Amino acid sequence: MRAQFVLSEIGVGLRRNLTMTFAVVVSVALSLALFGGSLLMSDQVSTMKGYWYDKVNVSIFLCNKSDAESDPNCAKGAVTADQKKEILSDLDKSTVVDTVTYESADQAYKHYKEQFGDSPLAASLTPDQMQESYRIKLKDPEKYQVIATAFDGRDGVQSVQDQKGILDNLFGLLNGMNWAARAVMAMMLVVALMLIVNTVRVSAFSRRRETGIMRLVGASGFYIQAPFIMEAAVAGLIGGTVACGFLVIARYFIIDHGLALSEKLNLINFIGWDAVLTKLPLILATSLLMPALAAFFALRKYLKV
Repeated sequence: MRAQFVLSEIGVGLRRNLTMTFAVVVSVALSLALFGGSLLMSDQVSTMKGYWYDKVNVSIFLCNKSDAESDPNCAKGAVTADQKKEILSDLDKSTVVDTVTYESADQAYKHYKEQFGDSPLAASLTPDQMQESYRIKLKDPEKYQVIATAFDGRDGVQSVQDQKGILDNLFGLLNGMNWAARAVMAMMLVVALMLIVNTVRVSAFSRRRETGIMRLVGASGFYIQAPFIMEAAVAGLIGGTVACGFLVIARYFIIDHGLALSEKLNLINFIGWDAVLTKLPLILATSLLMPALAAFFALRKYLKV
């Protein structure tokens, strides 16, 4: 009987404050969709880092005759056979190096022609203008500085370049966008909480006569508060369900179908459905608990039971 009464009061409250209930649902849905989106963005950045950092190389470019005439780092002339042997020997001894691949000037010229053959500059290049290099795969991509310190400025070395630095700029941009989404999410959560508190206050005020009678007949404080708390929880849960729907639809249309980024951007390792599905219970739990707690504390201050 009591459960039936509480459920009937929830329905009455939601219908009586339909406009504010709708506002709560929309604000909770948007804020939690951003919350879930920011979590998925973090997963995507981590997945991309793991995928790309495992493929980046450190390149040690060796001096050639052209560099000896124009580059201060090659002032002592082109790299010699003994210098190349010494560099390779030190790389083999290094504990941070996984594999080393040598690329000759002819191979570098061939690769350049394959990639940039249509460029006007390609017609004027000759193999002797290309640099020999060692392409190094590190056991830990974060250990680039070890290689740079050991080989940068050494005789015969023109430069040491880390491809990871290029990726760091991309990941920095993605992380910045993620933090911006989190800031918007925080503002939306504040708006949602304010709407929930105001909705509860309006609902409690509109039913002050009923709650007064319930107090007179000895109803407990929790029994009086329960319909208001559950109204907020139900509205929040609806908003959380909508937010989950947004995330599922976004993943389906942006990555798998519609835009189909997984087909158009084959170089990006996108997060799978498991990452999305594991976030849904967290979003639903947040959508249920956040409004309920907000309503509970609002009632303690405004209902005076």
